Amino acid sequence: MAERQERTAPDAVLTRIGQVVMLHHAGDREEARRRLLDLWTEIGEHGRPLHRCTLAHYLADTQDDPSDELAWDLRALSAADEAEGAVGLRGFYPSLHLNLAADYVKLGRTEAARSHLHRARGAAAALGDDGYGHGVRAAITRLELRLGDDEGPGGESWGPPRQRPK
Repeated sequence: MAERQERTAPDAVLTRIGQVVMLHHAGDREEARRRLLDLWTEIGEHGRPLHRCTLAHYLADTQDDPSDELAWDLRALSAADEAEGAVGLRGFYPSLHLNLAADYVKLGRTEAARSHLHRARGAAAALGDDGYGHGVRAAITRLELRLGDDEGPGGESWGPPRQRPK
């Protein structure tokens, strides 16, 4: 019984991260960054990988400098890799790789962007058939089209079918 309650009990750190993310989405980027950094200091470099992954993932979104954004997204991926097999993180990989691809595009590193974009597409099978999953898949497709990557290895189409001009 105690084990079941532990699995269903809300995670206080994730709840706090979610509250700050709502602040960020409401438009207060500076305050969100400050609060997320405070949480990062609190949980530390050796906190639970799920917490570090989630926190770094959202901290990246509050950065002004693309290099700083990349550094936080790399921390998020590293923490996810540490927690391999953790509940909920498998579905996070498409977004993690998508964000890294976008970071590399901003930094003009197209080949690195393509590498992470291919990883995002490969990990997309873990996404649910829900709003989040559809949104991440659509964002992957948009970035693929932007980079001219509408075909994967072997020529299979990764994005939606497109009509070719006649």
